[in-house]
Amino acid sequence: MQQYIFEFIGTLVLVLLGDGVCAATSLKHSKAKGAGWVVVALGWGLAVMMGVLIAGPVSGAHLNPAVTLGLAIAGTFPWASVCGYIVAQMLGGFLGACLVWVFYKDHYQATSDEPDTMLGTFCTMPAIRNPWRNFLCEVIATCLLVFVILALAFEGNAFQVGSVAASTGSLGSWPVTCLIMSIGMSLGGTTGYALNPARDLSPRCAHAVLPIQGKRDSGWWYSWVPVAGPMVGAAVAAGLYLLVF
Repeated sequence: MQQYIFEFIGTLVLVLLGDGVCAATSLKHSKAKGAGWVVVALGWGLAVMMGVLIAGPVSGAHLNPAVTLGLAIAGTFPWASVCGYIVAQMLGGFLGACLVWVFYKDHYQATSDEPDTMLGTFCTMPAIRNPWRNFLCEVIATCLLVFVILALAFEGNAFQVGSVAASTGSLGSWPVTCLIMSIGMSLGGTTGYALNPARDLSPRCAHAVLPIQGKRDSGWWYSWVPVAGPMVGAAVAAGLYLLVF
């Protein structure tokens, strides 16, 4: 139960800061409005870092159902804990998105004439509507994410610090932070790089139920892509890891 609680808290913080940077850079009258994609990618990378710093020592800080699935398939995480982790992550993502709305409520009201902008602060939508291409983009990006996470822990990925051998994975949240920022800057232009059902579906549900003035529909026609894409990508990454390593 303690591991589930920390997955919940860590994912809440991830979405609070991640969706928060989307709100800060796009909602009207925000001091950060127009800061651009680089700030969004940096913000999401740092959001992941904060979540990992909180949950890492207790739960391992998956903070992502796709990561949990990938680690289980790769044999580095027990299947018995998968369901509990995913439930905790989804609930954390929902509450994190709700807190973003509370925090920026005045700015959401000021942006009520731009429903697409408001939706974009909660969840991803494609730059060009092509569901199967969008699905493939999420598969590839998440495959890279999970494969690198698995590779970080591989015993051959090591270096010497004095007389002590250390792995890149032992550096904790920093390699994953760099990985998230790299994926965002390089592969985020098509779909907004969801990579994580708890980062996309949970906030999308929050958008659907919150009393947001002037909101549009929650883009349910697209909602399967940032869920199925990351889960398939994670499974592929785990298979590649077992094959290669």
